[in-house]
Amino acid sequence: MATPPGKEKPSLCLVRHYKATPEKIWQAWTDPEALKQWFRPDASMTTPETEVDVRIGGQFYIKMKSGEGEEHHVSGIYKEVIPNRKLVFTWTWKSTPERESLVTIELEPTDDGTELTLRHEQFTDEETRDLHEDGWTGALGQLESYL
Repeated sequence: MATPPGKEKPSLCLVRHYKATPEKIWQAWTDPEALKQWFRPDASMTTPETEVDVRIGGQFYIKMKSGEGEEHHVSGIYKEVIPNRKLVFTWTWKSTPERESLVTIELEPTDDGTELTLRHEQFTDEETRDLHEDGWTGALGQLESYL
């Protein structure tokens, strides 16, 4: 069910603390080889292809593959890039190109690491938001293991 006109589109916000520097976490989000190591919702999947051009207007592309061989392709355009602090990009699945949403990653240094805030906004409906919340929760767990 699509969001009615005038109603705010669903969004999600996840906050995680990592015992790593903002620079290390930034590298994990912006280096294509690093992304291959962790960017997936769970360990049963792989990330065989990643392309990133981390600059305003630059694009990214990520292909994830399930154990059964099912492929998931996501891409987007970087809207804001503040090294080691903030990354904003559009998010579009190849299977649903008409459903563009927006992801914001913010990194805040703490005494013993970094607080990462992930906001994903402009979902078409609550079901899509909930599926992405599950996926991001898994991916952020994979990031922790990678770090």
